[in-house]
Amino acid sequence: MNRSFSNSNSNLKTATPNRLAVWAWLSALAVTLLITAGCAHTQSEAESKAATAAAIANASMDKHRSETNIARNAARHPVETLTFFGLAPDMTVLEILPGGALWYSEIIAPVLRDEGQLIIADYDIDLPDQPEYRIKGRKTMVDRFANNPEAFGTPQIVKMTAPQSIDLGAAGSVDMVLTFRSTHGWLRDNAAEAAYSAFFDVLKPGGVLGVVQHRAGAATDTTKFNGYVAQDRIIQIATDAGFVLEASSEINANSQDSANYEGGVWTLPPGLRKGDEDRAKYLAIGESDRMTLRFRKPS
Repeated sequence: MNRSFSNSNSNLKTATPNRLAVWAWLSALAVTLLITAGCAHTQSEAESKAATAAAIANASMDKHRSETNIARNAARHPVETLTFFGLAPDMTVLEILPGGALWYSEIIAPVLRDEGQLIIADYDIDLPDQPEYRIKGRKTMVDRFANNPEAFGTPQIVKMTAPQSIDLGAAGSVDMVLTFRSTHGWLRDNAAEAAYSAFFDVLKPGGVLGVVQHRAGAATDTTKFNGYVAQDRIIQIATDAGFVLEASSEINANSQDSANYEGGVWTLPPGLRKGDEDRAKYLAIGESDRMTLRFRKPS
């Protein structure tokens, strides 16, 4: 596979980033990308897309985000990624299992706050024997939403513990479903087919499924649970569910990631599973090589 995008996260450190410089870079990048892309569209469409990209860039650097989360912008490319998926302010967007950091939720929610709706699919904590981290994570998330409506608006929360408990909402009720680095867990639990089928059902005809996932390479042992998944396998699961692959992007590619660590993808930042052992080496590699895929539900 041609991975023409180089890794831009070679030094993920704890030092406070220069917010103004990074914000200016993101904003300029967003406007440049979208005005260039807009040449094939009407002027109003190009202006709308550029305004959305600027809103994404602004949210990615806003004060409601921690310095740690902001530092990861360079590796996770939120402006380019959400622009690629086609995020728009008036959409109803379902984000699947955002995790305790709410990394993408912090960016998506402000963009949708005034005209759209963010829905969060979180674990069903009413199921028996739920681990404590899920219960604590739910409380933290609900508290953040309640304490900062200026940033988050009023997100809804639905159930997503595949395959036991999936209730994402009414069929054909959302414009976009987004899942970031979660499919490996569903594959481990033999739940990927159920998850992707549920995504298909909840999307409106013509709706978008955006997938970012750690990508297996030539040296990856795909028989082991290590966080990496072959890109062809993701495509097959999605197409079996009824989706059509519309486009793929190398926005989140990292050619420095060999994808064959004993500790799996969590060896790399931000996890750094090995602690101080070879820390500089893994920081220099940066975050994982990731596929970025846009699927569409046929109209």
